[in-house]
Amino acid sequence: MGTRYLAHGMVDAEGLLTAADEPLAGLQHACGGDIGGTVAIPELLALVTKAQRYGLRLARQFCAIDGEERITAWVEIEPTTATDGSVAGCELAIVSWQTEEMPREDEVEAARRRSEIARNLSDLAARLDPDQNVLSVEVDAPDLTRLELAMQGGTGRPWTDFVDFPGNTHLQPLHWRLLDGAECTVEGSKRSWTAHLEPLGQPEPGSAGFVLHLSANKPLGFHEFDLGETKTPDAPSLGRDISPVLRQPINRIIANAETIRTKLAGPLAEEYSDYAADIASAGQHLLSLIDDLSDLEIVESEDFVTAPDRIDLGDVARQACGILGVRAREKGTTLVPPVKGEGQLAIAEFRRVLQILINLINNAIRYSPEGSQVWIRLDRIGQRAMITVADQGHGIPEDQQEKVFEKFERLGRSGDGGSGLGLYISRRIARAMDGDLTVESAPGQGARFTLSVPAAEELRSRPREGPDATIVEVPEGK
Repeated sequence: MGTRYLAHGMVDAEGLLTAADEPLAGLQHACGGDIGGTVAIPELLALVTKAQRYGLRLARQFCAIDGEERITAWVEIEPTTATDGSVAGCELAIVSWQTEEMPREDEVEAARRRSEIARNLSDLAARLDPDQNVLSVEVDAPDLTRLELAMQGGTGRPWTDFVDFPGNTHLQPLHWRLLDGAECTVEGSKRSWTAHLEPLGQPEPGSAGFVLHLSANKPLGFHEFDLGETKTPDAPSLGRDISPVLRQPINRIIANAETIRTKLAGPLAEEYSDYAADIASAGQHLLSLIDDLSDLEIVESEDFVTAPDRIDLGDVARQACGILGVRAREKGTTLVPPVKGEGQLAIAEFRRVLQILINLINNAIRYSPEGSQVWIRLDRIGQRAMITVADQGHGIPEDQQEKVFEKFERLGRSGDGGSGLGLYISRRIARAMDGDLTVESAPGQGARFTLSVPAAEELRSRPREGPDATIVEVPEGK
């Protein structure tokens, strides 16, 4: 008895699907391809490539997702030969075709994956308040320098004031869900950009503000990268000259690896998903090393200074815990930040204190046993405001406690993804803010890292008397 085929298709020597019957044609379109374009079904493309490369007749099962259903099909692939004996393409014959409804994806997990990919592709990250007003901004791409300066000078204004949305005449800012994924243009950049808004706060997303990520539709080439007159040809700067060029391709490697790992592009064998996870992890390690070396160059420069301001250490701690919350859950660690409303006013640079706390909390998560807790506590002694990160790890022997603050010191640890620079850089920053970073620990009793900075006095309002009365702020107790 002959085999009954459900559909046929033709692929040429270049891997282009030149003809296809339904339902194969419909699946090609659902996977983002066209008739006449490259085979867009990932597992089928791998089989076609193998058959053409080795001239083999194959009969294999492949799986795919058309957006709503999971398809499992059996295909026979017959290479065709040209007059000179070379492979001219192949014929496809679909023997079976089964569909099943896709299981409903966990919305929280899906949102987390989208946020991970957006962060890895991002060339700009800005912290926004619940009304989408700019609080702070950091930029990695040189063609966003003008936007960075504009946002820094316009804190408190909606982020949508600083970009353009082609064809959109609606009053800005719109609801954040309508802006998530929106394309925009930026003055001073020839590239187009996609915005991703990561909501913060529970149970209402966005109640604690947002993180805005802008990612470009294409990487910036070397010929487009103007270093400006400040570049010193014989002594290039890692942070200013080299880091922006390295970060973009590494970010895209990580993002593509994450897309493969999480199977967003379609089904994939588990071993290949594991390979992609290794690629993403190695990329993150390399990116962290670049960040640490860039920070090292900055903090060791003679002109390094911070920008002190009145900040609340409690707010910084809660934000740091929010940023690292997913990582802590993955490691089975519980973060215990100061409760909402608890604060400690200080004179320091918000961004630098956040950088130090993220490093300390990240270390605590990394070296704490599963099921343990990491506490963040506030205190004040005299004119010093303090914030302590305490863990339940193995602790640090007394004779090694000062060594952890030395450059490239890792106390014999290997394979943990650290560079040995985080605590050295954090202490340099703390001392640049007229503060310090210290540790108390004992073997088997965890470690307590304490950042101390100048304390700030409470402000209260006191009206002046008279017809031209104004409000003046004075320190509490004066």
